[in-house]
Amino acid sequence: MNKKIMNRQTARTSAEKAEIRAEENRRIHFAAMSHAREVLKSLHTTLCGLDGEEVSTSRLKYGTNKVTHEKKKPLAARLAGAFVNPFTAILFFLAAVSSVTDIIFPCFSLFGKTPEDFDCLTVIIIITMVLFSGTLRFIQESRSGNAAERLLAMITTTCTVTRRGQEKIEIPMDDLAVGDIVHLSAGDMIPADVRILDAKDLFVSQSSLTGESAPVEKTAKMVEEQKASVTDYRNIAFMGSSVISGSATAVVVRVGDHTAFGTMASAVAEEAAETSFTKGVNAVSWVLIRFILIMVPLVFFINGITKGDWVEAFLFGISIAVGLTPEMLPMIVTTCLAKGAVSMSKKKTIVKNLNSIQNFGAMDILCTDKTGTLTQDKVVLEYHLNINGEEDVRVLRHAYLNSYFQTGYKNLMDVAIINKTEEEEATNPQLTDLSENYIKMDEIPFDFARRRLSTVVQDRSGKTQMVTKGAVEEMLSICTFAEYEGEIRSLTDEIRRQILETVDDLNDKGFRVLAIAQKNNPAPVGFFSVKDECNMVLIGYLAFLDPPKVSTAGALRTLREHGVTAKILTGDNEKVTRTICKQVGLKVRNMLLGTDLENMTDADLAEAAEETDVFAKLTPDQKARVVSVLRENGHTVGYMGDGVNDAAAMRSADIGISVDTAVDVAKESADVILLEKDLMVLEQGIVEGRKTYANMIKYIKMTASSNFGNMFSVLAASALLPFLPMMSLQLILLNLIYDLSCTAIPWDNVDEEFLKIPRRWDASSVGSFMIWIGPASSVFDFITYIFMYFVFCPIFVSGGVLYNDLPNHFSGARLMQMQTAYIAMFQAGWFVESMWSQTLVIHMIRTPKIPFIQSHASAPLTLLTCTGMTVLTIIPFTPLGAMLGFAALPFCYFVYLLPCILLYMMLATSLKKAYARHYGELL
Repeated sequence: MNKKIMNRQTARTSAEKAEIRAEENRRIHFAAMSHAREVLKSLHTTLCGLDGEEVSTSRLKYGTNKVTHEKKKPLAARLAGAFVNPFTAILFFLAAVSSVTDIIFPCFSLFGKTPEDFDCLTVIIIITMVLFSGTLRFIQESRSGNAAERLLAMITTTCTVTRRGQEKIEIPMDDLAVGDIVHLSAGDMIPADVRILDAKDLFVSQSSLTGESAPVEKTAKMVEEQKASVTDYRNIAFMGSSVISGSATAVVVRVGDHTAFGTMASAVAEEAAETSFTKGVNAVSWVLIRFILIMVPLVFFINGITKGDWVEAFLFGISIAVGLTPEMLPMIVTTCLAKGAVSMSKKKTIVKNLNSIQNFGAMDILCTDKTGTLTQDKVVLEYHLNINGEEDVRVLRHAYLNSYFQTGYKNLMDVAIINKTEEEEATNPQLTDLSENYIKMDEIPFDFARRRLSTVVQDRSGKTQMVTKGAVEEMLSICTFAEYEGEIRSLTDEIRRQILETVDDLNDKGFRVLAIAQKNNPAPVGFFSVKDECNMVLIGYLAFLDPPKVSTAGALRTLREHGVTAKILTGDNEKVTRTICKQVGLKVRNMLLGTDLENMTDADLAEAAEETDVFAKLTPDQKARVVSVLRENGHTVGYMGDGVNDAAAMRSADIGISVDTAVDVAKESADVILLEKDLMVLEQGIVEGRKTYANMIKYIKMTASSNFGNMFSVLAASALLPFLPMMSLQLILLNLIYDLSCTAIPWDNVDEEFLKIPRRWDASSVGSFMIWIGPASSVFDFITYIFMYFVFCPIFVSGGVLYNDLPNHFSGARLMQMQTAYIAMFQAGWFVESMWSQTLVIHMIRTPKIPFIQSHASAPLTLLTCTGMTVLTIIPFTPLGAMLGFAALPFCYFVYLLPCILLYMMLATSLKKAYARHYGELL
C-alpha cells in the first residue's frame, strides 16, 4: 500500500498539485469556520479516533504524513558536477585527439608517423590537470555536504493520539493520518495541521512559519469570517509550530506535503535557481572558447598552407588550443572556493555549496528575515515604566513578586521578568533577595476570561499585598487609583487617557504591554477570591520585545560599509519590525506589506523593491517573489533566515544563509550555515567572497591575455617564419610550468580597496582585457623574433647567414645541422622570453597599483613565479633542453632580455592604467 501511495504522489503534475493545494486550503477554511461536530463528520472520524482500517483509508485518500526534503544527489551526479564544465570538456577532447595523433598513429605507423614519434606526455599533462581540479572540488563539496547532513535531523519523532479502543498512545509522527485525534501539551511540536477541539490556556509559537515573534493563543472557538491567510486562524495549529503552554485536543486536518509546513518545505526539493556565479563562469568560459574556435583553425590553415605539412599543422593547432585554454581554471576556481570554505569553517560556518563563497562577495543586496535571524527569538522585558512613562524599579519589583510566586506555567513573559530582576539584583538593593524576604499567601491563576493573574504575598513585617498583572484594558477595569507623579490619585478620565496614550505609543513601536497593579491588605487568607481584584492601584507598565541580537547592528553597519544593502522581509507585523529597525540603525525609507504585494504586478514590484527597505506581513511565496524580482533587476541577492517560511526565498536567492537557531528545512535550503549567534561572520564571508573573486579573475584575465598575446604572436610567426617558432611539446611545457606558477594565486594578497564594493562577473571585461593587454606581449615577441632571426642566430649559429640563405652556403648534412641549430637557438630564445613576460605580467596585472612597490604579491605566489622563471631559463642549458630541441643560450642573450622585459613591464603598466581609466576598474 505504501508503494501505491508513493506512485500516486510522484505521478502528479504541477497543475494537479496546485489544485490539490487549493482543495487542502478549502478544507482548512471549512474546519476553522465550522462547528467541531461538523469537522469530525467531514473527516469521517469521532472523538474516539480512527480504527486501523480507517487509518489506511485516510492515508490512501489524503496521503502520508511525510514531508519531502531535499534529495541527496547520487554519487554519479556529484562526480559529474565536479568534473563536467566547458573547459574540462575541451581538455578531454584535446586529450582524445592527442591520444590519436601522438599514441595511436605512431603505434600503427599511420599518416607518416613512426613508433619513434610515440609521445604520451601531452595526454598525461592534460588528464592530470583535469583530475586534480575535479577531485579537489568533489572532496571539498562532499566534506561540506556530510557536515551539513549531520545538522539536519527532522523536527520530531512521535506524537500522542487516541484511536478506537486505544487512549493516548504514542505513535511515530509519520504514522499520523487525517482524522486522527491528537493530544498536545507544553513542549510538544504540532505533528500536522490540526483543528483545535478543546484547549486550556494554549499558547503556540509559530514564528518559524509566520515570522510572528510573540506566542499565539489558540482556542476551540469557531471562527465567523474567512481569513486571507490560513495561518491567521486561531483554532488551527500548524505542523512545525510548538506548544509554549497549556494543553489541547485536536483533530488532524492536513498531513505531509499538504500542510503549511510541507508546502514551504517542498520548495527545498525543487531545482535551485541558477546563481550569478554559475552564469558568470559560464559566460567567461564561452568568451574564451569563442577565441579558441577562431584562433585554432586560423593557425591550422596558415601553417598547412605555408609549411605544406598538414599533420604537423594539425598537431600545432592542437597545441595552440591547449595553450589558449586556461586548463587550470577549474582547479584555480575550486582551490579559491575551497580556501574560502576552509577559512569560513574556522569561523564556525559550514559552506554546503562551494560556489556560494563567490556569491557572498558578489552580493549587493541581503534580504533577511527578522524573527530569530536579526532578533534573539525570545521575549525580553525592555522597559518597566511607572504611569509617567519613567523607568521605575518598584514596577519591576512588583512584577517579580507576581511572576515568581505564581505556581502555574511560567510563560515567556514571566521568565523575562524573572531574568530581568536577577540581572539588576546585583546593582539595585531594592531587588535583593525578594524570594527570601516575601512569602506567598494565595493566588488567582490566569484565565482567558479575566486575562490577568494575581498573587498575594507577605513581607517580613507582616504587611500583606495583592499584586496583579495582565492586559491593559482588563487591568484598568479593576483599578480605581493610580500612582501618578509620586502620589496615589483617583483614576480620573484624564489620567486614564494619558495611560492609554502611553500604552498605544508602546504598541505602535511594536512592544507587547502588560499593566501591573497592587493593593494592600486584601481579604484574609482562605477568603481571597476574584472579587478582591477591585479598587486596585495601577503602578505602571511592562513592555516586552523580541530584541535584536547583540551583533545585529554592527553586522548591518558593516554590510553598508561593504556596499551591501540590507532589506528586511518578515512575516511579523509592521510595528514590531519598525521598532527593531530603529534599534539596529536601519533606516526605513519605505515599507510594503503583504497586502500591498497582492495588488502589484511583477513590473510594479520590481520598481518598488528598489526603493523599499522593509517588507512586513509577507507569506513565504511573497518573500520568494521579492527575491526573484530583485535578481531580475540585475542584483546578486542573498537571503538569510531561520524558519520554514524562509525556505522558498533561500532557494530563489543567489546565496541562502541560515542562522544558528534555524529549523532543519531552512538549513537544507541554505548554502551557508552559521553555527554561532555572531552575525559579524557575514563580514568575513563577504571579504572571503571578494578575495575569491579577485584571485579567480586575476588568473582568468592574466592567463587569457597572456595566452592570447602568445597565440597572436604564433599566428604571425606561422605566416612569416619559414619554421615553427615553437614546437608543440615546447608550447605545452611552457603552458604547464606557467600554470603551475599560477597555482599559488588563490593565496595571493588582495588590495584593501578592492574589497570595499560587491564584485560581479562580467564576461565582456575578459574579452576587452585580452584585446587591450594581450598584444602588448606580442609587440615584444615580434621584437624578439626580429632580434633572434636577424641578429642573434646569424651571429652565434650561422656565421652571419640568415636562415633563408643557408641553402646558398651549406648543403647536405651540414645544412641540416645548421638549420636545426638555428631553429633550436631561435626557439630557446623565444621560450625563455615568453616565460619571463608571461610570469612577470602576473605581478603587473594582479593590482592596479605599481607592483613590488605599492602592492606586494603573497610569498607563495612570488616564490612559485620566480621558481617557474628560473626553471624554464635553465632548461635550454640541460640535457632535457636538448631532448626538447633547445640550444644553450649565450650570456649576451640576457643583455637583450633584461631591458626588453623592463620595457614590456613599463608598457603593460601604462596599458593597465589606461584600461582602468577607460573601464573604471582593472579587475
